[in-house]
Amino acid sequence: MKKVVHFGAGNIGRGFIGALFSQSGYHVTFVDLADAIIDQLNRDGAYHVRTAEDEPIVTEINNVSGLNNMKQEEEVIKEIEEATYITTAIGPNVLPRIAPLIAKGLKSRLKVTDENVYVIACENQISATDLLKGYIQEEMDQNEIEKMNGKVYYFNSAVDRIVPIQDNKNSLDVLVEPYYEWIVETTEAIPAVNGMTKVEDLAPYIERKLFTVNTGHAVTAYFGYLNDKQTIDQTLNDTTIYDRVKATIEETGAYLTKRYQLDESEHQKYIEKILGRFQNKHLHDDVTRVGRSPIRKLGPNDRLIKPMVEADKLGLSYKNLASAVAACLLFDVKEDPESVELQKMIQDHGVPHVLKEICQLDPDGEIAQTIIKKYEEFKK
Repeated sequence: MKKVVHFGAGNIGRGFIGALFSQSGYHVTFVDLADAIIDQLNRDGAYHVRTAEDEPIVTEINNVSGLNNMKQEEEVIKEIEEATYITTAIGPNVLPRIAPLIAKGLKSRLKVTDENVYVIACENQISATDLLKGYIQEEMDQNEIEKMNGKVYYFNSAVDRIVPIQDNKNSLDVLVEPYYEWIVETTEAIPAVNGMTKVEDLAPYIERKLFTVNTGHAVTAYFGYLNDKQTIDQTLNDTTIYDRVKATIEETGAYLTKRYQLDESEHQKYIEKILGRFQNKHLHDDVTRVGRSPIRKLGPNDRLIKPMVEADKLGLSYKNLASAVAACLLFDVKEDPESVELQKMIQDHGVPHVLKEICQLDPDGEIAQTIIKKYEEFKK
């Protein structure tokens, strides 16, 4: 049986990427730090994925097992030696931490097989696999890197599936939205995986996804938080907020259609489909979950700042995006470490400092001044 080593045994790993591999006839070894999940994977060898809809589809996911990368390093290396794919769904900030172990596994692999292996980071981050490749190669000398040419392949990807906070009472089962999309950038003839779409150029797809789905989801959460809403679907039932979110991702859409020559009417349909997904009442997705990690989301290449800067370069409107950034700056959730850190930065140094240090914006520039004005309006 073909094998996959997947880093990240959380809900996205089990409910999306791992599930697709299992359904495609692969054995999936989940690598994670969570002993309870790893132990249960090894004990049960299976779990269920249920779609969040009126008539849910329940799928059994089998041929799965787990390893703890901190306690079972040699076992992980052995699995990498035998894997066809190495994938991740752990969050882009964690990629540097797993890279040394993957590098060890790849070095060991070269001693036992000439078979190709394909590495794909399935993260909400542009060029996440390129980043992971860089971290891995930092652990190798030039000779080792050259030996892997033509044997280890790295493909960037775009992933899209909403997986809310789960309430499965210690079960491995995962609730997911029915819709999903997994796009991989490659022209290689690679082993088949059900649900994987290959494209020659990923950039239009990943920016369309990041600046529509991720931007829209975050914006909904931040406006929902400001208006004392609990869930994403509840937030979008408020027509005023719905219109504000829609206007925001129409601004990103104006950038995307101009940058990538997308069909405007088709992209408008995509926007409406995304908003419809967010309104799925079966997901009950909490605004504090979706809005978490605001510092990362305020990064210069992430879902709020980059489309605003790019829109400005093209002479397009960004006023709704500026409002969204202002709302993000007011996201104050004590359970989220990044939110706590962000609020302390604002308290100690002010909003202009945050816009300069985190967003890499000129605090005296027009974009930053627009954000600051909106922030003061919302704070009243």
